[in-house]
Amino acid sequence: MTPTTLLSSVLSPSRPPSRHLLAVLCLALLLAGPTTAQAHLVSTRFGDFYGGVLHPLTAFEHVLPWLAMGILAGMQGPKCGRWILLAFPFGLAVGTTFALVIHQEPLVSTLNIASFVLVGALVAAAWRLPQSVLIVLGVALGLTHGYENGTAMTAETNTLLFVSGVACVGYVVIALVTASTVAFLRGDAWRRIALRALGSWVTAIGIMLIAFRLAAR
Repeated sequence: MTPTTLLSSVLSPSRPPSRHLLAVLCLALLLAGPTTAQAHLVSTRFGDFYGGVLHPLTAFEHVLPWLAMGILAGMQGPKCGRWILLAFPFGLAVGTTFALVIHQEPLVSTLNIASFVLVGALVAAAWRLPQSVLIVLGVALGLTHGYENGTAMTAETNTLLFVSGVACVGYVVIALVTASTVAFLRGDAWRRIALRALGSWVTAIGIMLIAFRLAAR
């Protein structure tokens, strides 16, 4: 099953979810496990495109909000949620490019941690967001996370390849999680409750990270 077939089968309301989709959801949730964040390019021997692909995936503060954003979009339903597939990668591409002009803005890192709390709280509350609000939220999240990934670029980095890598991996992650969420919710009511509980954990993690930062000052 190709990614295009997977996405089409989920966003089509006439087709029931398959076990493949539920397996993807489990895999996506496992990616939220703690990892060590590194402020440097990873696997540069594979090229700058793959450096852009892998850099956000090795940072816990990027992976978890991305997963939460995908869950939030999926909870809005296919018609509204599919817009995040354009908004989020667009924000990532623009934000990563901004890092070439604006260097090392510490406020962005704080905003990214705050995104834990915001997106997690929205998932926990299971709010039905207007389509325009979801699009703005997706672009804003992409801008801040893209910028922080872009600060890893050096003078030797091929900007086009790195930015493309970050945007592509953002699209893949958000598409898989959004599609898997839509499929997962086609069932008993407990499934929505389970996702809301997951959102509360994301919020709690964000609050703890903010507390640790304040304590370190």
